[in-house]
Amino acid sequence: MTRPDGDPRADIARACRALAAQGLVKGTAGNVSVRVAGGIAITATGVVFAEAGVDDVVIVGDDGRIVAGDLAPSSELGLHRAAYADEAVGAVVHTHAPDAVALSLVSDRLPCVHYQQLALGGEIDVVPFSVFGSAELAADAGRALAGANAVILAHHGAVTTGRDLAEAISNTTVLEWACDIYLRARGAGEPAELSASQQASVIATAVATGYGRTHEV
Repeated sequence: MTRPDGDPRADIARACRALAAQGLVKGTAGNVSVRVAGGIAITATGVVFAEAGVDDVVIVGDDGRIVAGDLAPSSELGLHRAAYADEAVGAVVHTHAPDAVALSLVSDRLPCVHYQQLALGGEIDVVPFSVFGSAELAADAGRALAGANAVILAHHGAVTTGRDLAEAISNTTVLEWACDIYLRARGAGEPAELSASQQASVIATAVATGYGRTHEV
């Protein structure tokens, strides 16, 4: 979604409206960012996702100072900056998606129950509750994201990362879908998990066949 010659603030605003349309955020509950030269572009605090525009996104430099925009950045700026400790991360999406929140109330992890979760890192951690915007929340989420592209925040929501904004949003969608699958299965019994060997077999086959990518026959 983020183009080399595009405006990251416009891309983020479009992404916010799309996330709201999909029901992954309600009102102002969430934040989105993209890595830019010398810092990050991030939604301002209090932005209504369904109505987000370019002026609702600010650019914050690596030194923490606002480079562009007139509004205060999201209260979760620290969380986003922790995610960008991984140089491969190009975008971060934080939502209060309902199935992720529901799962966080009944489990301390999302087991790997479907092979599509492997794009997220397999099993996903649910980190303990900390107050939004706190250093503790940023640190816990950052540690979990060091080995995965997603983390669930207890009693709060979810965070996903990606090489670009399109991938981060795709990971958000997959995570919410996987949470829904797990919760449905748990309502009927104890969900079966993919074993480590089964996960390794899926990864090997995906690499060998180019699974998930268009390619010529």
